Amino acid sequence: MRDLMTRALSRRTFLGAAGAAATVAGLGLAGCGGGGGDTAGSGESGSTGGGTLTVGVGYSTNNFTPANASSALALGANWHVVEGLYELDLHDFTTRPALAADEPVEVDETTFDITLREGAKFSDGTAVTADDVVSSYERNMVEGGLYVPMLAPIASIEKKDDTTVTVRTNYPFALLKERLSLVKVVPTSATDDDLAAMPIGSGPWKYDSINEQAIEFSKNENYNGEFPASEDTMHWDILVDDTARTTAAQEGTTVIMENVPEENRAQLEGAGMTVETVKGFNLPFLMFNTKKAPFDNKLVRQACLYAMDVETMIANALSGQADPATSFLNKDHANYHEAATIYSYDIDKAKELIAEAGVTPGSIVLSTTDHGWIENIAAVAQQGLQEIGFTCEIKSEASSSLYANNCDTDAEVQPFDIVLAPGDPSVFGNDPDLMMNWWYGDGSWTQKRSSWKGSEGYTQLHTLMDQAIQSSGDEQQDLWNQCFDLLSDEVPLYPLLHRSVNTGYYADKVENFSGIGTTGITARLRYADMFTSDG
Repeated sequence: MRDLMTRALSRRTFLGAAGAAATVAGLGLAGCGGGGGDTAGSGESGSTGGGTLTVGVGYSTNNFTPANASSALALGANWHVVEGLYELDLHDFTTRPALAADEPVEVDETTFDITLREGAKFSDGTAVTADDVVSSYERNMVEGGLYVPMLAPIASIEKKDDTTVTVRTNYPFALLKERLSLVKVVPTSATDDDLAAMPIGSGPWKYDSINEQAIEFSKNENYNGEFPASEDTMHWDILVDDTARTTAAQEGTTVIMENVPEENRAQLEGAGMTVETVKGFNLPFLMFNTKKAPFDNKLVRQACLYAMDVETMIANALSGQADPATSFLNKDHANYHEAATIYSYDIDKAKELIAEAGVTPGSIVLSTTDHGWIENIAAVAQQGLQEIGFTCEIKSEASSSLYANNCDTDAEVQPFDIVLAPGDPSVFGNDPDLMMNWWYGDGSWTQKRSSWKGSEGYTQLHTLMDQAIQSSGDEQQDLWNQCFDLLSDEVPLYPLLHRSVNTGYYADKVENFSGIGTTGITARLRYADMFTSDG
């Protein structure tokens, strides 16, 4: 089964068995401490610069719980503070041991023992134990948990002794380390409220404070892993407004900027900032309430997608930095397959589908998040829906309130009509099974949000996904292709485009930093694979 899903990831993901080793160059300040620091780190592994690393981030949240965080802010911040047994490098999706001392030890093809890093401690000084790993896994697996579908291949995690856990899978599974990276280990004694407000972890950084305006980090003096923080402190300004975030970067208040608007690129480059563009899976989606008429009819859902003038969205709102969706996956993904149905802008086709469905369009609400770029494309989406007969109102609000008030209620039928929002499960990994399970798995997205669970299409998709995850090579790819075709027909939730991600930084002030193709900022480390001669 070692060839399972080899198309999904770069060959480096699998080099552990071939003797590859990893080395790291920790991110450090160069020349001056950002945000008032006076000294700089050398950028070498383990260096300590003594400055303050300043970052401008573009998303907000009030929930940092590692077991169910999904916002770009919480995920990005937690990458620096909490550890899994293994961690992903979001630049290339390779893995490395984090809290694990080494690779999993295979007992049999579905059973593995994993020993913890010797002397690992949380930032409060308490030792990390096998009990903490088990309880952290259990926090993830509560009914309705966001990560439950992605963790489905793992049958159990049990304590073997104080420093060893035994992991059992439901079938031979090649991506065990990648899935274990989802389980961030926190103290068993921590309450859910504690973790939502400010998690304690064993990573190189620790939280000092979190509020609506900023996050303050400092070096975790109890961290004994390979990749310690290169500076004493780190400050993140939460600047959802594009103009405010750009101004902070241009003035040098922040030395790293997340989510650089393309129209501001020249302005920032003129100020000396490097802006990197990385293609990825990041997307806006339309999600339909499949239990609420008329969106319980897939023909109406298809009509709405044909009414989306995606090329105008890309040209006017995203400055050309995106590709229209031609499948669930982006074209650059190793497992890309052009879907059976491609939704080019076609109002006549959309009206034909509305007529075929026997529906008279009425008044609807297009619920959107308040991210700047989503608000920019919402007007185009509204116009398209109105062109096919709907009277459409836009209602914009923060993600947390949008889902809580419209999609996650206890009502038998959720109150929303259509949601336009951003998403990117590649923050968790980039194999097709994981990414499909985020939105279409047996979890809150299908149970409440799209309410697609239990439909004929849902059942067909999961039959194919269950077969694919236990297959390999061409057979696996063919099964995934059938999944992508089915999703393009059923469209309970579907991408409009796949967006490139711009990240800015001052190359003369930070070393060993590069952008990633997903949401969030990782200033934690950048490690490079060192190949053996036969690798």
